[in-house]
Amino acid sequence: MVQAVTIWINVNKHVIAANAKHGRNDPPIRISKGKTGKPTYAHEVAWDGPSRIVYDAGKPVLKCGARLAIAVEGEVKVVR
Repeated sequence: MVQAVTIWINVNKHVIAANAKHGRNDPPIRISKGKTGKPTYAHEVAWDGPSRIVYDAGKPVLKCGARLAIAVEGEVKVVR
């Protein structure tokens, strides 16, 4: 049986801070396949199917350091 890979979505607060400080508009939404996959960044994403929001105050949910993330069990579409 093939297991589906979870898509993880989180917001990079450092990108948001740099955008505010330097007047930029870099995409802050980080999307990765699995917990350690190479990330894609976006301004807006959409998905169908089951998802859950995961938070852990004790340790990061993802390797990037995110403590809050959305886990999607389906396809994620980058809108822009």
